[in-house]
Amino acid sequence: KKGAAVGPGLFFIIPCIDTIQVVDLRTVSFDVPPQEILTKDSVTVSVDAVVYYKIINPFASVCAVTNADRSTRLLASTTLRTILGTKTLQEILADRENTGAEILTQLDVATDPWGIRVERVEVKDVRLPQQLQRAMAAEAEAAREARAKVIAAEGEQKASRALKEASEIISESPSALQLRYLQTLTQISAEKNSTIVFPLPIELMKSFLPIELMNSFNK
Repeated sequence: KKGAAVGPGLFFIIPCIDTIQVVDLRTVSFDVPPQEILTKDSVTVSVDAVVYYKIINPFASVCAVTNADRSTRLLASTTLRTILGTKTLQEILADRENTGAEILTQLDVATDPWGIRVERVEVKDVRLPQQLQRAMAAEAEAAREARAKVIAAEGEQKASRALKEASEIISESPSALQLRYLQTLTQISAEKNSTIVFPLPIELMKSFLPIELMNSFNK
């Protein structure tokens, strides 16, 4: 009446002349049906979302549009397809918050003449084709294997440097090499019962052999 909404409270109407259109001013939420979208990098995905809106101008929601709720639902579907069609698959998967903000801005501007304010838009689920899921899983596995090989190669490089330094230190004393050899044999024999035959270094027997015999060995 008088170009504006009436109520809440008590008001009167003229029967058979006036009609009543009740408008819910609470926040309304609805699910956007899954949309088949072709992304910017030519990948077909199925995306659905949820939209929260509220009527802030009941007069405009009744007089400016035939069915405000249905119009908002249809506009949300088309806006979702339009926005996601300009993004790559990686952007859709990794930046859902920014995608929802873009949809919210465009949808709110379009529904403002209808007296509707869009409060929140959330991208719920992104479903990929089975073949694409298998391809992405194989790519991720190959990347993990490549990183594991690089880490193993770096470990071998560090170990070889440490062995080089150890060999330089041991080479300064011949007896240290023999002691290391005996220590290795001790470690091997401690793991399991086994018989090990190894040559005895002649340097260890010099103090026990006659001088004539040592001279014959030297010759």
